[in-house]
Amino acid sequence: MGRPIIGITGELEAARWGNWIREAVVTPVSYTRVVERAGGAPVVLPPVPAHSVPSLIAALDGIVFTDGRDLDPSLYDEEPHAENDPPDFRRDRFELALIRAAIDADIPFLAVDRGMHVLNVARGGTLTQHLPGRLGNDTHRPDPVKLTTHEIELSAASKVGRALGAAAAKVPAGHRQGINRIGRGLLTVAWTQDQVVEAVELQGHAFGIGVQWHPEEADDLALFEALVAAAASPAAAPAVAEPGDGETSSSSSSSSSPPPSPPPGDGRKRGKRSHARR
Repeated sequence: MGRPIIGITGELEAARWGNWIREAVVTPVSYTRVVERAGGAPVVLPPVPAHSVPSLIAALDGIVFTDGRDLDPSLYDEEPHAENDPPDFRRDRFELALIRAAIDADIPFLAVDRGMHVLNVARGGTLTQHLPGRLGNDTHRPDPVKLTTHEIELSAASKVGRALGAAAAKVPAGHRQGINRIGRGLLTVAWTQDQVVEAVELQGHAFGIGVQWHPEEADDLALFEALVAAAASPAAAPAVAEPGDGETSSSSSSSSSPPPSPPPGDGRKRGKRSHARR
């Protein structure tokens, strides 16, 4: 059995080779290293047009949606905050199409920081564009150039909680945006004391997880190992189940702990991922 092929989203930036400067597909090397260490075969994905997405989905066993600049707020019907990054329209379009296709095909994915924001917006949710303005402090990004650690609480019964084996953790992070209204079918499974959402899971999906922190920068491979394990086991993947009309969703402003994700082996029907080659 070969290693599962894990796509890692990248973006286009200028890069230098000697005296040559050309547009290049780039992504932090920490993502490729951690996927390889976790047992996957990493492949960096350029932000290609949407018509190429079906072919990518057919070739991949799992996907990591990486960090990057702020998502264009017009995608959730808001005007940009003054401190937002200039949007990367090409990458935004690509990643929204890719994550929707991954959801439809039940491809396991891990969405990190900006990636979690893409997931939430793809499911109809919104973002808080400037957390310091909402919270009155900059505790989620005290240093503008490097990550710091902060404590989170987790639903121990969730996929994230089970992977980390804990109901609380210290994680490396640095962000000034976060989830505001949570998207449909997403369940909050980690949060901070000031009620900022730190992780979500897509209900009914084989492995659809978004985290606000940066697990690729930590020593713990647990989440990437869980992603690779899910990508290597297509026969064990439950089919996508859209939430019913009576489902409720939680907001980042909620003060109550969210309910856990359904445990594995809960009787849901098997398998949409027939594309796997192994």
